[in-house]
Amino acid sequence: MPRLRVLAGPSIEEVVPISANSDVPVDIHSDAFEGKVAVYVKGFADADGVVGDSPYFKKRTTVTWSIQVQGRFLRPYSADEILFGNTFERPLKLPWGFGAALKFMNCVDPTLEQDLTSNTRPWALSPLIATMPYLQHRRLESETKPPAFPPDVPIENDISQLALMDKNGAKSKELLKDRRSYFCNAAHRKDVVFGPEDLITADFCHDYLRFSAHGVCLRLPGGITIDMMKYWDGQPVRFVCCQRINDIERSGGQPWGRVFWCVVIEPVEDDDDVGEDEAKEDID
Repeated sequence: MPRLRVLAGPSIEEVVPISANSDVPVDIHSDAFEGKVAVYVKGFADADGVVGDSPYFKKRTTVTWSIQVQGRFLRPYSADEILFGNTFERPLKLPWGFGAALKFMNCVDPTLEQDLTSNTRPWALSPLIATMPYLQHRRLESETKPPAFPPDVPIENDISQLALMDKNGAKSKELLKDRRSYFCNAAHRKDVVFGPEDLITADFCHDYLRFSAHGVCLRLPGGITIDMMKYWDGQPVRFVCCQRINDIERSGGQPWGRVFWCVVIEPVEDDDDVGEDEAKEDID
């Protein structure tokens, strides 16, 4: 069982270690986004093999992991352009039961688009405004300071200050009642533009991944449990917030553009493993 570490940064190439469950966020700075990212994982064993926990899980008792972000986009982007999800560098070894897992993912997030069976660079991405379980929006004035992050209390949904770009700017009862359902509609997402005056605080938290000293397992409805360690080849698992690109820009390449921020979970090689690998090389 490899030990794991978490990294975060403004791009896939610029990530630094982050201490999960510590309440110490990583600062994100680029010409497109500035903010902070914090990570919480229940039962997480860090790079030193220390299993940590956080009071967060006493407040949000039904989840097992959380990626939290607070920040603002430094140039205007429509809510339809801003995606969040996973990207990979090489093909995945998909487990038995993957079809059931995919159906579950689509039920949790109907806006999900994916090509996880890609033989080049698999991916699964959704509009951030629709996929985040919890999202707060605040309109910043020129001298307004962002609230403390991570917050003392769990992030809740509040988009009462969100400005719409439609003809009358009125917020529908559907939007105020169910943000995620409302923004399943791409036209609704295009009516919202985030810029430097829009502060977003979000919590991407779920319970279908369970971390322990024995590894990571995926638990699905119906009693289906998949030991992910049997199928993980060690490549980093990346959670990215990125810009959508259109089919013409894609031209057979990756479906995502500029990365705004990124969280990476990757294995840390044990010294014993290194010794075994060196011994094999000597024998060869």
